[in-house]
Amino acid sequence: MENSSSPNNNPAKIIVLRWGHRVQRDMRLTTHVALTARALGASGFILADVADNHIEETVTKITTVWGGSFNFEMAVPWKSAVRKWKNNSGIIVHLTAYGENIQTSDVMNRIKAQDKDVMLLMGSQKVPGEFYSEEVSDFNVAVGNQPHSECSALAIFLDRYFGGQELDKPFEKAKISIIPKERGKEIKTNIEFRKPV
Repeated sequence: MENSSSPNNNPAKIIVLRWGHRVQRDMRLTTHVALTARALGASGFILADVADNHIEETVTKITTVWGGSFNFEMAVPWKSAVRKWKNNSGIIVHLTAYGENIQTSDVMNRIKAQDKDVMLLMGSQKVPGEFYSEEVSDFNVAVGNQPHSECSALAIFLDRYFGGQELDKPFEKAKISIIPKERGKEIKTNIEFRKPV
């Protein structure tokens, strides 16, 4: 996936690279990580070193129905994905409980100051030690230094990075959209979507 830097008033794009997915065990959580990435402003998702067609089908279906543009790749070796990203002047941020605390350090300011597209590295199990190295990660970032879900780490990181603006962004060509209400449920359905095929 290509990347390019962007001006400060238009935040650089983010993609998420998920490593360590276990097909028989992690399908639901990895799907949630991908959907969280999509909903909260990331441009794409790479399921590294493994293929899982169920996840691809779910993410593709959600994007088709709920709109927006979201790139999904799988079976890409993580090392080649990282190398390509760096060669295209992007930066790598490794989300880990052992990194610089997002609240008590200035790490987010330093990431934004780079004004470059970001690849977020996320593991589902113990990651290779190389992830922490300068050769791979430009930043190791912790959303708190306690054990918790990678979904929560991703959501908080994206919300801080985009400053909440991702929560009201439009999703172009949506066939279904939710109308916010104080009570009850209201869904808007595109007329073309309701037509029988």
